[in-house]
Amino acid sequence: MRVALHTKVRADRIEEYDAAHREVPAELVAAIRAAGATSWTIWRSGSDLFHVLECEDYGRMLSELERLPVNIAWQARMAELLYVVHDYSAEGSEAGLPVVWELP
Repeated sequence: MRVALHTKVRADRIEEYDAAHREVPAELVAAIRAAGATSWTIWRSGSDLFHVLECEDYGRMLSELERLPVNIAWQARMAELLYVVHDYSAEGSEAGLPVVWELP
């Protein structure tokens, strides 16, 4: 499945956010892949962040990552940089942007 997300980085923390993503821990990357993600791209326009990820099952991916120490540490780091942190609850699995149109 393909999921699109919109998040927002704090305007005064953009450089830190970008730097953090140049150093995503290999253990976290492996955990994200093991949880079923095949790709994840983040674009930034000013402080707006747009994510597109491909995974087998987004809800399952979130539940598998939720309690992993490497992800907990990463989410704590992101919480310092973002206005809204990633929601790992059951409701979070419904947080994707609705599809309005796709090129046929």
